[in-house]
Order: sequence, then structure tokens, then C-alpha cells
Amino acid sequence: MNVNEIAADLASEQEALDSVVAPIDDAAWSSDTPSPRWNITDQIAHLAYFDMAATTAITNPDRFRSMVDDLMSAAAGGILAIDEFTLGRYRALGPQGLLAEWREGRTRQSEAAATLSDDTRVIWYGPSMGSRSFLTARLMEVWAHGQDIVDTLGATRPPTDRLRHIAQLGVITRAWTYINRKLDPPETEVDVVLTSPSGAEWAWGPGDATDSVTGSAVDFCLVVTQRRHLDDTDLTLVGDSTRDWLTMAQAFAGPPTDGPAGGDT
Repeated sequence: MNVNEIAADLASEQEALDSVVAPIDDAAWSSDTPSPRWNITDQIAHLAYFDMAATTAITNPDRFRSMVDDLMSAAAGGILAIDEFTLGRYRALGPQGLLAEWREGRTRQSEAAATLSDDTRVIWYGPSMGSRSFLTARLMEVWAHGQDIVDTLGATRPPTDRLRHIAQLGVITRAWTYINRKLDPPETEVDVVLTSPSGAEWAWGPGDATDSVTGSAVDFCLVVTQRRHLDDTDLTLVGDSTRDWLTMAQAFAGPPTDGPAGGDT
């Protein structure tokens, strides 16, 4: 899939989340979500901040480097200082102001993404990223933080085959999950065979691995984005290395984190 197709899927994922939050009243924006410390306002503020950061990374790399330095300085004050640095301006806008700002920022990000080619590399936190991986990571963020909002509201967001992007990211970040925890990645291969929302089969791996995971793409994506514990899904696992991976899978950047405990859903 080329960068323009991924950008279009990213925009569609943003619209899907917009349709969930647009109708809620102002009081609902203050509802606590499964992410520690964050309510719905904070979830959308997070997306708005990093949409802005992504646009800056594409259009003005030098400015983005300064933003990273500023964020690292804020980080010295701890997690609440990071929240204030990234979310504070957006929190102050109020629900309708934030919604408008998020929409405008998405448009700017889409316009910036239209300048990318398949072989462009984009500066980011840590190593630079290929343009397709960069936009895939943005899509994963929208879907994962959107899941927190959907869970909070008891809302419905029908799954789509855009989940293939997230499933692919989940598979290719298997080694990263270990490296991020300062562990040696296992040499054992794992076959991943998932049923897409449309009913198609998606498969990764050699096809004859002794270890495997099978089941719905939705469940797999919930696990690798740490929105569900493995034991709260219907995924079928074969092999100890598969369970070892999926109990700590992390398809996103940042320090190692643990998802919800089993039995939370």
C-alpha cells in the first residue's frame, strides 16, 4: 500500500472517531477513560498535539527538533509536567474549541502528508521513520486512543479492514517489544493468522512455524495496542513464545508499559 492510500485510511480513521465524540455533551468530555489520568478531553488533546507535531516534522524539521528539546526539558518535571506541556493548551479550549482545533490540525496534517512519497523519511522522536510507517503509526494512535473513548462511552465504532495497518505494525514490532525492555528478542518464529472484519484471512510468518496465534484481527489489535489483556480475548495461542510476546506486546513507541490486567473486561 502506498503512502497516499495510508494517508486516506488515516483520515477515514479520524473521521470515524470524530463521529463518536462529536455528539457527546460537554459533561461527557470530562469522563475518565482507561488511560491513567486522562479523560476524553485529554485523549483528543493528545491526538491534536501529536497531529501538530507530525505536521511540523514533515514541513519544518528544524522546528520539530526544537519541539523535541522543549518536550525533553518538560519531562524533567515528571509525567504531570509532560501532560501539561502536551495537553495544557488544548485542555483550555473547552470541548467545542478542542474539537474544532483537532479538525483543523487533521486537515493540516493531511495536507502535509500529501507532500510525502513512499521513500521519504520523516524525523520523529527517536530514529526517523519511513513515510508509510510514520502514517501507519498515526493511524494506530487514533484507533487505540479512540478505543479508550469508545470503551468509556459504551459507544459503537464498527471495525474495518483499516485494522490491517495496526495488525501489521503489531507483527513487525515483536522484536521491538523485547528490545524496549532490554531483553533479547526470541529466535522462535510465530505464524500470525487473523480474520479481518470483512472476513478475509490475513497471515504473517513462514506458514509452518511451531508457534502461532490465530483469531480475529480486532482482538489482536486490541492486544498489541495494550487496550485488552490477552486473556480477555478469544485469540488462540500455540507455543510459550507466543504467549510471552503477547502478554507484553507494544506496537507503539515510548518506554515499556503494561496494558490492563487480565479479567478487566
